[in-house]
Amino acid sequence: MSVGLVLIDIQNDYFPGGRMELVEVESAARNAAKILQMFRHRHLPVFHIKHVSMRPDASFFLPGTPGVNIHDSVTPSAGEPVIEKQFPNSFRGTPLLDRLKSEGIGKVIICGAMSHMCVDATTRAAFDFGFSCTVIEDGCATRDLQFKGEIVKADKVHAAFMSALSAPYAKVMGTADFIKAEPGFWPIT
Repeated sequence: MSVGLVLIDIQNDYFPGGRMELVEVESAARNAAKILQMFRHRHLPVFHIKHVSMRPDASFFLPGTPGVNIHDSVTPSAGEPVIEKQFPNSFRGTPLLDRLKSEGIGKVIICGAMSHMCVDATTRAAFDFGFSCTVIEDGCATRDLQFKGEIVKADKVHAAFMSALSAPYAKVMGTADFIKAEPGFWPIT
């Protein structure tokens, strides 16, 4: 089974100084970069997903702003496709599914942001399309949310979504565990 890496929305607006800063995003990006280097070392396919907000009321990932650009920590290399999207699900309205199928990919490794939004939507869609999914949980980040007047801290949001994805949608694991899977590179389940 061929494997591909999907890096979702690791973009400047999510970092300090951006329009929608996430909690622990720099740590998540460092971990995503480690996984990216593993894929590059093995010459395995990498797909960068870039959200471009086209809604009239959008406040971040605006076209033509520095915030929409992919962060330097995971800058695409020549030949690594950048797939633009306008919805949380990275498959909706994009060529991602066709690209994965054309490369014979049956397993996707997922990192990115936000855990509760685009990572969740994309992982569930990938599962529904028949892909075996692994989410690198510490290669993902999110933010505090509010519900019924209460603040739900980012670590709790992240934990809830990783827990929900862990059965049956994906194998959820940390960067260190993924790296330890050498020389097999990843656990196939």
